[in-house]
Amino acid sequence: MPTKATTAMMRIAIAGGGGFANILAQQLAQSAHAIIVLSTRHHPEFEEYDCQVAVVDYSDVDDLRFTLQGVDLVISTISDTEQYNLIDAARRAHVRHFVPSEFEGALSHRPANDPLDRGSSSALEFLRNCASSRSRQMRFTVFSCGIFYERFAPQGLASYNMGAGSRIQNPGDYMLDLNRCVAEIPQTNSQGRSVHVTMTSVYDVARFVAAAIDLGISNWPREFKMRGAQVTTTRLAEICQEVTGVQFEVISRPYQEIVDWLRYYEETQDWTKWYQMLHLLQTANGRYSFSDPNLNDMVDFQPIGLRPWLQEVSARLG
Repeated sequence: MPTKATTAMMRIAIAGGGGFANILAQQLAQSAHAIIVLSTRHHPEFEEYDCQVAVVDYSDVDDLRFTLQGVDLVISTISDTEQYNLIDAARRAHVRHFVPSEFEGALSHRPANDPLDRGSSSALEFLRNCASSRSRQMRFTVFSCGIFYERFAPQGLASYNMGAGSRIQNPGDYMLDLNRCVAEIPQTNSQGRSVHVTMTSVYDVARFVAAAIDLGISNWPREFKMRGAQVTTTRLAEICQEVTGVQFEVISRPYQEIVDWLRYYEETQDWTKWYQMLHLLQTANGRYSFSDPNLNDMVDFQPIGLRPWLQEVSARLG
């Protein structure tokens, strides 16, 4: 187990006021670092964690640059143009390190012309340019965790004030519906092999980020990978049935069937169903599965596994 580095106090900015930013702020507030939260409106709840809140305009790069003066590390939970402007402002403010809002699938598994991009490719390209610049170098690291367990929560990811941009934030939108005891899963990939998925609790992701900061940011790699569990989609449905003691309706879709349904929903312009099927296709293509969780071996805690997480959720359901 690597020895925890003795890190000097840093000034850390968390961009965004949503659920994940709140979870991160609570976790990082337990450290000796100074935490500032950037948001478009006041959030008194952050002040309970002794975090400073700065109300910002993400369309005003100069204002952002001024706010980021003296900040060592920026952790983004925003996307699209807002994040691009934030990167530009951080570069101009000489921020040392940037963590983009890329907390699910691993970088190497993103498809070309990604339909779920939301400005991701532009932001990452900008960050690569910043990292290679001689005049205003700013390094960056992506934290990849697979799928948040909380997508499978009875009230969905929306109950955590998260996931709106993915279009699958509500109960049953993605693979599992614990309320109705239904599982709709991609059974096989394009080669006919079983589909795997990597998963981590959002609370453990925050713990992983905090632990990585404790190790010191100077030697961070381009990507940290973490996981709480990795199973086939078939096994995912089986574990749900074992934990709940209820027989699920399991809809196992072969690869070509998913492709056909995706085409049908596009033709009928049923975009809700289209996004749900698109995420199943991306899952079948391995977007949310990876090996080598390099950060797991560097921290001194064990993330919660799938079965105990489901047991906790089932207990709350009664």
